[in-house]
Amino acid sequence: MTRPPYEPPTPADIAVVSEQLGREARGVVGIAARASDGSPAVVATAPRLPDGSPFPTFYYLCHPDAVAAASRLEAAGVMAEFNALLADDESVREQYARAHEEYIADRDSVGEVPELAGVSAGGMPSRVKCLHALIGHALAAGPGVNPIGDLALERCGWST
Repeated sequence: MTRPPYEPPTPADIAVVSEQLGREARGVVGIAARASDGSPAVVATAPRLPDGSPFPTFYYLCHPDAVAAASRLEAAGVMAEFNALLADDESVREQYARAHEEYIADRDSVGEVPELAGVSAGGMPSRVKCLHALIGHALAAGPGVNPIGDLALERCGWST
């Protein structure tokens, strides 16, 4: 797969994402995943926003149904279960660390921001902090890249 995996946004995409978010979409450099109806599900966001702020979340989950599904998982306490899995399973830890490195490489391909050096999203590589970010990464990168994102996506039942 050519990295990073996203397509350039159209003005219509930006309008849809802005509507999804309930605010103007900022720094969108690509559509990284789409829902089954073709609407944006995950956007790729510049690592530095137009106002100059560093923004580590390169893969930003924007589809309202996907966001709601991730929120339900977080509210159900699934992150504690995933953190326990990460602590107990060396293979998952190693794959999660690789996902962290790939995430940073994808973001750095758009622009390196010194304030974000070594920082990815969602708690990678050592913990599970934000399922929204991890699901966004799983949808953008495809199955087998982010093991926790894949598990969260499977568990929430949302698909593109």
